[in-house]
Amino acid sequence: MKVTQLLEQKFILKEFKEEKKEDIINELINLFKDDPRVTNLNDVKTCVLEREKIMSTGVGKGFAIPHGKTNSINEIIAAFGKSEKPIYYDALDGEPVHLVFLLVGKDALVGKHIKLLSRISRMMNSDEFREKLINANDEKEILKIFHDEEQNFPDV
Repeated sequence: MKVTQLLEQKFILKEFKEEKKEDIINELINLFKDDPRVTNLNDVKTCVLEREKIMSTGVGKGFAIPHGKTNSINEIIAAFGKSEKPIYYDALDGEPVHLVFLLVGKDALVGKHIKLLSRISRMMNSDEFREKLINANDEKEILKIFHDEEQNFPDV
């Protein structure tokens, strides 16, 4: 499965309204408010925020990948947002975050969830890719950047 099979333009924020870690996570999750794939939005928030308490998902290089698993969704969901302002995220490298990719999987699809997390991490490891995302002007351009980058990776 490719990241771009999950990520749609309506689940991309070209600029966060919020500035705090928990608020931006909720901002991304709220994109799924009326999504039929989500049976309980509060459970989704709880699973992601509980996972965040275990260890920060701010992986470094200005990037975070909040994630969790719950049976309150019918299939894996994903969202992406960025911020020109630094987000103090408790990242592993101590640096602020500008790019945030949310991934929520089903409890029964652990293997697929882990493979997608790995793919996203590998994509975000590219300085050039992150720079393109930061400089993107709108949601359509962000989605195209993901599509173009993912051509370099085999399916999971």
